[in-house]
Amino acid sequence: MNKRVFSGTRATGRLHLGNYLGAVKGYIDLQNDPSYECIYMAMDVHTVTTPFDPNMLQIATRDIIMDYLAAGLDPKKAIITKQSLVPEHTDLSFLLSSVISVGRMQDLPTFKEKIRQHPEAVTMALLNYPVLMAADILVYKAELVPVGIDQEPHLEVVRDIARKMNDQFGMDFPEPKRFVTECEYVPSLLGTGKMSKSVEGSSITLMDDLATIKKRLSGAPTDNGKGEKIPTEGGVANLLKFVELFQDKDARIAYEKQYLAAGIRYGDLKTELADAIYKELAPIQAKRKELEANPKYVDEVIRDGTERARAIARVTLAEVKAKMGLG
Repeated sequence: MNKRVFSGTRATGRLHLGNYLGAVKGYIDLQNDPSYECIYMAMDVHTVTTPFDPNMLQIATRDIIMDYLAAGLDPKKAIITKQSLVPEHTDLSFLLSSVISVGRMQDLPTFKEKIRQHPEAVTMALLNYPVLMAADILVYKAELVPVGIDQEPHLEVVRDIARKMNDQFGMDFPEPKRFVTECEYVPSLLGTGKMSKSVEGSSITLMDDLATIKKRLSGAPTDNGKGEKIPTEGGVANLLKFVELFQDKDARIAYEKQYLAAGIRYGDLKTELADAIYKELAPIQAKRKELEANPKYVDEVIRDGTERARAIARVTLAEVKAKMGLG
């Protein structure tokens, strides 16, 4: 039996370069490997764990699906749909919550960080986020989860829940592992932290045109352009990382030599980098326009993905209920 892969993206905004490089390109590699059975979703239920606009949620969720397809996810090779259309996720989440303690959830660093971000919205949904994530993965008995290193604490909760369900109720859940993508950490344009949809000015979206990309890069922090050592963190280090990602290592080396000698002209670097980024995004944007003109196809992808996902999830949920003495 092929190994199952599960991952998804919260519907909190358009996909950006961090999502593309750190997740979606890995998704594509896995879907193209016949030894994996892949399930990828727009995670709209997870979106309601923090403040959101209900009038925009369906639009944002569909945008993720179309960005997935435009970037190269293939519904013939992977299951692609929306989380909320597979109610087995939330049903299983409640059952899984019976084997994990409140204290365990409260101790998670990610929960504490969200409290700092949204002190007015510390809800049970937020506390239960990792349990729902466990249900997302375990309902398919997935073994691999392509997510960033920041999700490792949540994956440890998933493994903990899997072990408890196996020990207490005789389930056969795997203990899923994080699949490390080639570029799992994409830095912010702001000089610190990672690229994020929730941090204004930190990202470039997959649908940004050349002028927008140039504008976003123009705000990236720099220095005077020269020094005795190549910066290893901050705005300049991040720009050099993007040069390597979207141009090549030779281009990065050339800029590093300039930095140690006569100095870098950051205006030229940012212009060349913007051109390189847009060159990679242009075919994705063209495909996205085709999808926007063919909404019936997108509907079919979501409908087919839902049916295929539920066919797997129903079996797991029924098994859990039977082992727990329910139904």
